[in-house]
Amino acid sequence: MPKTYWVYILASKRNGTLYVGVTGNLAGRISQHRQGLIPGLTKKYGIKRLVYYEAFEDIHTAIARESRLKKYKREWKINLIQQRNLFWDELFETIVG
Repeated sequence: MPKTYWVYILASKRNGTLYVGVTGNLAGRISQHRQGLIPGLTKKYGIKRLVYYEAFEDIHTAIARESRLKKYKREWKINLIQQRNLFWDELFETIVG
């Protein structure tokens, strides 16, 4: 069975501070962010809301996508989020059931 890798965007609030990451365990990683277990930007600025994610079967493709997203301007990232999640709903519950 192929492994799934995830590129995700967290936000502090609607139109707030954004964080782009990549992981092989989306539910686990988002739980860590939400609990403040990961030092750095997400902990410092309370960036805990999962507002966007994409799935990949290849880690190299996922890492490349994460790198591209990080280089895009903020406005582009906001438009990307709003294409799938217009109201910036918290998506964590959709991945943990």
